Amino acid sequence: MRTLWLLAARDLRQAWASSGLWLPVAFLLLVASLYPFAVGPDAALLGRTGGGMLWIAALLASLLPVDRLIAPDMQAGVLDQIALRGIGDEMVVTARLIAHWLGFGPPLMIATLPAAALLKLDGATIVKLELGLLIGTPALAALGLLVATLTAGLRSSGALAGLLALPLAVPLLIFGAGTLGDGSGAALKFLGAASLLLVAITPFAGGAAIRAGRE
Repeated sequence: MRTLWLLAARDLRQAWASSGLWLPVAFLLLVASLYPFAVGPDAALLGRTGGGMLWIAALLASLLPVDRLIAPDMQAGVLDQIALRGIGDEMVVTARLIAHWLGFGPPLMIATLPAAALLKLDGATIVKLELGLLIGTPALAALGLLVATLTAGLRSSGALAGLLALPLAVPLLIFGAGTLGDGSGAALKFLGAASLLLVAITPFAGGAAIRAGRE
C-alpha cells in the first residue's frame, strides 16, 4: 500500500510540474465562456442546455492529458525500471489512476461552479451536476488511462486515443447528462455502475496492455 501511494504521489507531482492539472480546468471554463456566444444570452435556454454542455466539456477535458499518462514513461524506460524492482504493472496503473483522478476530478468539479454561474444554472441543477461529476469523473479518468495504455508507443497516440475513447464514453455522457433531469435516480445508478466497472477493470486491462507493449 505504501508503494501504491508513493507511485501516485510521484505521478501527481509530475502532472503538477508539467502544468497538466490546469489544462482541463482552463478548457472547461473556456467552453463555458464561449457557449453563451453561440446560443445567445437567453437565460432559460442556457439553463436547459448548459448542464449537458458541461458534461460534454468534462468528457473532452478528460482526454487532453491522455498522451502524457503512459507514453512518456514507456519511452523513457521508467516503466521497465519499475517492473525490475518487482512492482506489478497493475499497481502502476492503479497508482496512475488515483493520481490522474486527483489531478483531474476535484479541480474540474470546482471549476464547474463558476462555469455553472456563466450558464445561469439553478441551484438544484448545480447539485445534480456536481454529484454526477463526483461519480462520473473516476470513470472518465479510468477510460482515458485505459486508452492511453492501449495506444502508448503508437504514432499519433493522442489523436488515436481520442478516437477510441469518445465512442466508449457515450454511455457515461448519456447517464451523466441524464442525471440532470431524472427525478427517479436511475441515471445516477447506471452512471455509478459504469464508473465502478471501468475503475475495476482498468488496472488489469491496463497492466496487460503495458506488458504487451513491453514484449
